[in-house]
Amino acid sequence: MFQKIEGIVLRSMDYGEANKIITIFSREFGKIGAVARGAKKPKSRLAPVSQPFTYGYFLVSISSGLGTIQQGEIIESFRGIKEDIFLTAYASYIIELLDKGTEERERNPFLFELVYEILKHLAEGEEPQVLKNIFEIKMLPVLGFRPIVDQCAVCGNREGPFAFSIKEGGIICDKCLHTDPHHLKVSQPVVKLLRLFYHFDIKRLGKIRVKESTKAQLESCIFGLYEEYTGLYLKSKKFIDQLERLK
Repeated sequence: MFQKIEGIVLRSMDYGEANKIITIFSREFGKIGAVARGAKKPKSRLAPVSQPFTYGYFLVSISSGLGTIQQGEIIESFRGIKEDIFLTAYASYIIELLDKGTEERERNPFLFELVYEILKHLAEGEEPQVLKNIFEIKMLPVLGFRPIVDQCAVCGNREGPFAFSIKEGGIICDKCLHTDPHHLKVSQPVVKLLRLFYHFDIKRLGKIRVKESTKAQLESCIFGLYEEYTGLYLKSKKFIDQLERLK
């Protein structure tokens, strides 16, 4: 039985001489795999809808194993991302994090909306590193870890100023700095942004301009949490670091 689903292509791999196996993150079913028969052929009607980042509707047979894609309709190809190596690198990281951080057939409409909005803002020219950080911090609960950004992770104090502790999993106040000799000294705008990114609705995202020093501190905090609590290693992160050094 074929069903129409709304989804974003996460990855595509060759399967046999003419086919591809497509991994789609769908609104209705979460992450699913399906065979796109003939998609390797340039003139195939499934070739365009089998490209990574493609957002569209797919007519797919849903079974216990791999499904089969009968047809697809592109809503947004995100061509602007694919034509820019830096945007492609960031989009690839976001997609890989989504792929590695989710299980098959786990429905999550919130996560679907999140990744779509992140890709849309990337294509519209918003700051890639900031968008990456927003996605990373919102993915942490999906990965089983909730950072403490509303109060001191040690004593619960809500009055700043705060530093950031990887060991304690969030912000810590001046009175509790002794609990983590390796705490990160961060500016208070960094604390506010961590809190904002964690809680706000991505659909309300406007223009965000962040100082380079603030971006560097945000990156240190979030990278530290991922390294300490998720155990994920993403090849696309290394590629982003290489590109940023070239810049």
